Amino acid sequence: MRQTLAKILEKKQICVIDGSMGTALEHLGANLNNSLWTARVLLDQPELVKKVHLDYFHAGADAGITCSYQATIPGLMANGLSEKEAEDLIVRSVKVFQEARNEWWEKEGKAADRAYPMCLAGIGPYGAYLADGSEYKGHYGIPDAALHDFHQRRAELLWEAGADVLLFETQPSLGEAKIEAAIAERLGADYWISFSCKDGLHINEGDLIRDCAAAFRSGYPRLRALGVNCTKPEYLESLIKELGKETDLPIVVYPNSGETYDPVTKTWNGKGDGHSFKDYARTYMEAGARAVGGCCTTVSEHIVAVAKAREEFLDRQSKA
Repeated sequence: MRQTLAKILEKKQICVIDGSMGTALEHLGANLNNSLWTARVLLDQPELVKKVHLDYFHAGADAGITCSYQATIPGLMANGLSEKEAEDLIVRSVKVFQEARNEWWEKEGKAADRAYPMCLAGIGPYGAYLADGSEYKGHYGIPDAALHDFHQRRAELLWEAGADVLLFETQPSLGEAKIEAAIAERLGADYWISFSCKDGLHINEGDLIRDCAAAFRSGYPRLRALGVNCTKPEYLESLIKELGKETDLPIVVYPNSGETYDPVTKTWNGKGDGHSFKDYARTYMEAGARAVGGCCTTVSEHIVAVAKAREEFLDRQSKA
C-alpha cells in the first residue's frame, strides 16, 4: 500500500519534506556540471544518492524526492544510453529511494515512532531537460502534444516502479502543469503540482499563483497537493496565502535558500537575506503550509531546522 500525505498529516500534523539532491551530492564530492545534473550521479554512483536519502531521513524528513528530476528519456539517450537503459535508470531512482527508506525504517524509523517516509517521484518540467535555466522562465515555444509525449513515459515508469506520488515540480507554466495533470489522472496516479515563482504573486511564466490554484479547483480528483518550490524564501509566505484563497488542498512548499541560479556554470551564487531557515519554515506553517522542506542549496541541516520549526509551531499551537 502506498504512503499518503493524509496519513503523515494525521500522525505528524505537518509533513517535513527533504532538501536538495544536487547540493547534497555536491557536498559528497559529486560533479554536477553536465546536462544530466543529478541523473549522472544516479547512473554512475547510485550509492551516493542512497546516502543522501538516508541523511535526510536521519535529519527528520517524512517525505523524500527521488533523483529523477533531470532523468528524462531524450536527455539520457542524448548522453549515450539506449532507450531501455534510460527507462531502467528512471526506475532506479525509485528503487534507490525504497532501499534507503527500508534500511532506515528498520534500523531507526520504526522504533522512533516516525512516519513511514513518502516517496515523491520528482518530475521536472521540459525546461529542466533543456539544461539552460528554462524552468525559471517557461515559454518553451513547443506544441502541447510534444510536451505530453515528453512527460508521458517517465510518469508511467515512476508510478509503475512504486512511487507514492508523482511530484510535478519547479513548474513555470500553468499549461504544462495541466498536461502533466491529465497524464497522472489517466494513470490513476496520486500527484502534486509545485510551481516555480518569480515573486510573491506570480509563477515564472507570469500567471497569478491564485489563478493557477483556481484552474485546478475541480476536475482533478487525483491531485493531492499544490505548492511552490525552488523559489526565493521571502516570497513563500505571500504565495501560500494566495494559494489558500483558491484551494482547499494541502499546500506544500520547499524553497531554495535565497541564491540565484547561473545556467552556464550550473551553480548558485549570492547570499540569502539573513533570515534563518527555521524561522522561515515556521512562518510558512503559520501561513497555512502543511508540508515544508528545502530545494536547491539546502542540505540536511536545513531539514533539521524545518523539523525543529514544526516542533516549535505545534508546541505554540498546543498552548494557544
